[in-house]
Amino acid sequence: MSAYLEVWGSVGPQLVDLDAGRATVGRGPDNDVALPWDRTVSALHAVLQRYPSGWSVRDLGSTNGTFVNGAPVTAEHRLRNGDEVTVGASRLVFRLRNAPPSTVTAGAAPPPHITRREREVLLALCEPLVDGDMFTEAATVASIAERLVVTEAAVKFHLANLYDKFDVHDTGEGGRRSRLANEAIRRRALTLSQLRSESRTASRSESRSESRSVSRSVSTGESGRSS
Repeated sequence: MSAYLEVWGSVGPQLVDLDAGRATVGRGPDNDVALPWDRTVSALHAVLQRYPSGWSVRDLGSTNGTFVNGAPVTAEHRLRNGDEVTVGASRLVFRLRNAPPSTVTAGAAPPPHITRREREVLLALCEPLVDGDMFTEAATVASIAERLVVTEAAVKFHLANLYDKFDVHDTGEGGRRSRLANEAIRRRALTLSQLRSESRTASRSESRSESRSVSRSVSTGESGRSS
């Protein structure tokens, strides 16, 4: 079945036919779907591929990731009519010509407004995603409290607000944390690139703190010997 993309920009959508059966997406001018105005898109970001049974999209190791209806693409992902593909800050809508209306897929709801402290709690909660493709278990209350240097009661207070804002209910505490983490990523309250950046910043801060601690210990030892 013939397909095309709606490429949304400041002047409205532009239509790009997918007649060739394969289309690369990226900032570079040689891409089939070139997005030179979007600095958050990688030079070669993603590829759309047609198979006998339908279309799929795959991320090509981009910096900021590829999302379908707000969910991160971690492997080849089948596309359905009306799916919303996000690359960087650009929005692409996949369309099948002459598709029945019932095949249209609804996009993910936008993220709710969260406070600065709630965002910090979310970042700590989602940190395990940096080391894996999908969550096995989100960070514990104790580890979040240790990371943010706050009490566990304070973490539980902010988590309760986040559960309400993301409509995560009726699951055990561990399951709720994992569902909240996945919802935050799916609805783009946080992106994978933000998680990686925050994780690197936290690691550098910890390294500097350890270095200062070692330096103080060495200085104290030298002072004791000289006296």
